[in-house]
Amino acid sequence: MQLKDVLIQNGFRFNKRFGQNFLTDKNLLSSIVEKAGVKEGDTVVEIGCGGGTLTAAIADKAKRVIGFEIDERLKPVLSVTLNEYKNVEIIFKDVMKTPTEEVEKMIGGKYKLVANLPYYITTPVLMKFIEEGTNLESVSVTVQEEVADRLCAKAGTAEYGAITAAVDVVGNASKIMRIDRKLFYPVPNVDSAVVRIDIDREKYKGVDIKKYREVVRSAFLSRRKTLVNNLMMSFKMPRVQAEEIVLSVGKDVLVRGETLTTEDFVALSEKI
Repeated sequence: MQLKDVLIQNGFRFNKRFGQNFLTDKNLLSSIVEKAGVKEGDTVVEIGCGGGTLTAAIADKAKRVIGFEIDERLKPVLSVTLNEYKNVEIIFKDVMKTPTEEVEKMIGGKYKLVANLPYYITTPVLMKFIEEGTNLESVSVTVQEEVADRLCAKAGTAEYGAITAAVDVVGNASKIMRIDRKLFYPVPNVDSAVVRIDIDREKYKGVDIKKYREVVRSAFLSRRKTLVNNLMMSFKMPRVQAEEIVLSVGKDVLVRGETLTTEDFVALSEKI
């Protein structure tokens, strides 16, 4: 039975509050799972199971799938679409209100995160797992294409921002696929893309991540202001000191935060 028929049969109505846009093309879903690097022995966490089409595609490949879904009205739908899968567990819970430590306790080991994320929770979900997930191996998410471009941006470009630097210090992001808006049901207003982030906690071994994040936030506090001005404001330091720090990492005192690479931010956080 087609997903649309199952939804109609169960009287399901889309809720804009949850940003529900489902993918139904089986070949596309299989391709997402393949490019996400899901293997036979993997445990995969999915955030926002929707109608269960991506869940099923993951379950075809992975050893175990743990899905988190906030909308309990999807229970009867998922009981139909995932009926044949014994390796799937759906938890009807708001993952954003569940401590990451508790989520990882449920999982019990290494895992990959694969999801078609509602646009409104993309950044919070990504940062929750990337910053707090100790057993996370990779993240592959379908997001608004504009967000995908930000996640993979290079320093000095218009797309580059705090989230780019926050992800790059612990992982390697790449855009692995574009998805036309017409392939979603219902059709959203924008195109999407799949981003894969391979986690590498040793990428900048020894860096104080907490301090690094503070420096990144500071640098992008106001894009129009110089890095010196943003540092002065964030760290309550005199101009002379802020200028000395910026010069000590080989940058001009008029440089703006958006031109700094991850390596620059690491060096800056060590100086501060």
